[in-house]
Amino acid sequence: MTITGEIRGPRRPRARWRVTSLEVLCGLLVLALLLQDWLVGVLDVPALRTGATVFVAVCVQAMPFLVLGVLISGAIAAFVPASLLRRAMPRNPALAVPVAGLAGVALPGCECASVPVARRLMQQGVAPAAALAFLLAAPAVNPVVLVSTAVAFKDAPWMVPARFVGSLLTAVVMGWLWTRFGKAGWIAERALRRIADHDGRSRWAVFAETARHDLVEAGGFLVLGGVFAAVFNVLVPTAWLETLGAQIALAVLVMALLAVVLALCSEADAFVAMSMSALPLLPRLVFLVVGPAVDVKLVALQAGAFGRKFAARFAPATFVVAVACALVSGWVFL
Repeated sequence: MTITGEIRGPRRPRARWRVTSLEVLCGLLVLALLLQDWLVGVLDVPALRTGATVFVAVCVQAMPFLVLGVLISGAIAAFVPASLLRRAMPRNPALAVPVAGLAGVALPGCECASVPVARRLMQQGVAPAAALAFLLAAPAVNPVVLVSTAVAFKDAPWMVPARFVGSLLTAVVMGWLWTRFGKAGWIAERALRRIADHDGRSRWAVFAETARHDLVEAGGFLVLGGVFAAVFNVLVPTAWLETLGAQIALAVLVMALLAVVLALCSEADAFVAMSMSALPLLPRLVFLVVGPAVDVKLVALQAGAFGRKFAARFAPATFVVAVACALVSGWVFL
């Protein structure tokens, strides 16, 4: 009896179609277009209109700088050798921190831009303390922010050096604190994973893939932060600010918390602070120093880039340090 048969190789697994965020976004856009008349009628409520305006304003202000950040992140991954970045920073982390803080002057972006760049620096072998100092300094000490502050506070020129020193001091102190107390285990493994060589791919392909990945990941958390900011603006009446003028300690605390929840772009927050003319300069300085260092959208971005364990420790410490540094700078300059 002869048994004949055909020997077949291993069967290839069928490719499964997965729903990604891009398909979800396209579906929501199509649904919104089909139901736009119904949505206009349902959402025609003053509170919802206010919240929608705030949400759109936060996202529109931040998105160009987020795009700038992911483009720089992709450029670092594709075109800047890891050895060059490591040579540019002092080997001593305590010295690398102020150098990284001053390097933030060269990047005209907001906190949304600095998060993907800081993560890319870590992945390229830069010490986490130096990358975090850059993350905090870049949104607050760059020329665009300083010029906007000078224009907004043309009648109070000392606000510019006060903001610069307070923000730079915040970045350096947090970098040094991380050098002393920070642990690598608090940062998600994906943020510390070294970037492999280009695997034969072109540098432009690496650039495009890195920028696309960072934009999709960071953009979702930006939207989440915008939602929190919109909800706060709807629920908290602005008239409460009028009672703070004569209570400096309470005004400092409230303005620090307001900076966290408003989540303004660092290029625009000086004009908001200037409009609060009922308050003394010191609480408004606290607002300008705390905002670029820690706000709801920045915490969300940090949680996405570095992990929730990191954000739960880093954000509260940054808040305390930023308030203290703003008070010291204000005492010197104002």
